[in-house]
Amino acid sequence: MKRRDFVAMIVGGATVSPLIARAEQGTSIPRIGYIDPETRSAGIQGLLAGLEALGYVDGRNIKLIKSQFAAPTAADMRAAIQAIIREVDVLVVSGTVGGVAAKSVTSEVPVVFISVGAPVDIGLVKSLAKPGGNMTGISFEAAEETYAKRLQLLKEIVPDVSHVAILGAAGDPNFGFAMTSLKRSAPSLGVSITPFEIESADELGQAFDEMKRAQAQAVLVVAGYLTYSSIKKTADLALNYHLPSCHGFKEAAPAGALISLGPDLVSLGRQGSRLVDKIIRGERPADIPVEQPDRYVMSINLKTARLLGITVPPSLIAGADEVIE
Repeated sequence: MKRRDFVAMIVGGATVSPLIARAEQGTSIPRIGYIDPETRSAGIQGLLAGLEALGYVDGRNIKLIKSQFAAPTAADMRAAIQAIIREVDVLVVSGTVGGVAAKSVTSEVPVVFISVGAPVDIGLVKSLAKPGGNMTGISFEAAEETYAKRLQLLKEIVPDVSHVAILGAAGDPNFGFAMTSLKRSAPSLGVSITPFEIESADELGQAFDEMKRAQAQAVLVVAGYLTYSSIKKTADLALNYHLPSCHGFKEAAPAGALISLGPDLVSLGRQGSRLVDKIIRGERPADIPVEQPDRYVMSINLKTARLLGITVPPSLIAGADEVIE
């Protein structure tokens, strides 16, 4: 773009994205940083595929800057973000802990979060329609009632259940949000709930020991990066302890859990790529509404049901998006 054309656009009242203007003037291209808690996590896979579908090519019209860390802790995530924040024009983070960490590191760099539970409740944005700050993104939960629905599914599959263990990561904001929802819904279902928090996957065995001592009859797993990264281990332990389990990640049922209800993480990443595109084109995160998952997927593992001696109601099987035989 020639300088006189660029000035004319400004004088004429038209707006142009600083990122696009900078690229058109040949000074640099938009730098997109992302925090990947594992090698090509599902959300990041969706993000990168979505950016490619929108015509973005690393090294040509965007520059991708990646930071990878080992543990899903607030301290590690803050360190990972701090390591690249001065190098990026837009930052993408996955998960609730990542979103909270980004909030603590920067109030200026535009941030797109993917798969964050209750972004308003935990203070990332002022509202879903008008985020109001430097952050926007894709929520993991469409509504607080989603956890109530998961508890209801357990009750439908195991009508006699009266005591459910709630498993989640200590310090994860998702856990408090989930417990608030479950405390409201449990009495109407005739269920008592007991929280069990873990610091790492190494504590899962001890947690299940404690569940059995507490006479829990089923377990509901709160969605979070720690519980996502230990899906298989959690599903195996639940089966070994003869506890029907319900998870927030759709990948859990194929891994051996009894039932799961959750969004497609790859799809969430693709949704996030569209928000990154809007920011590159000049929109402010403050004005970009937070999106909710396009759809939820309910998966049921009938093999696990048989091993637990459970007969899944035909109505639930008919309503499932995925049935594992």
